[in-house]
Amino acid sequence: MSHVPHELAEDFPGYEDVLHKLKTNDAHFARLADEYHEVNRAVHRAETGVEPVDDFRMQEMRRARMVLKDEIAVFLRDA
Repeated sequence: MSHVPHELAEDFPGYEDVLHKLKTNDAHFARLADEYHEVNRAVHRAETGVEPVDDFRMQEMRRARMVLKDEIAVFLRDA
């Protein structure tokens, strides 16, 4: 397993400009992106042992990150 944060610009290569434009022009998207980054950082801290969590919590956080990423993907698809 990789212990590298899943940054949106890396997960959606070629969409950097669209990500930036949506973050600055769409308040709902900006909230989604902020929430994604918050959950993503928590997962990364847990994976690296900085803030250990039990397996159930780790699974919940990863699921939340996946749901947010799917919502973000819909925005990018429709942009």
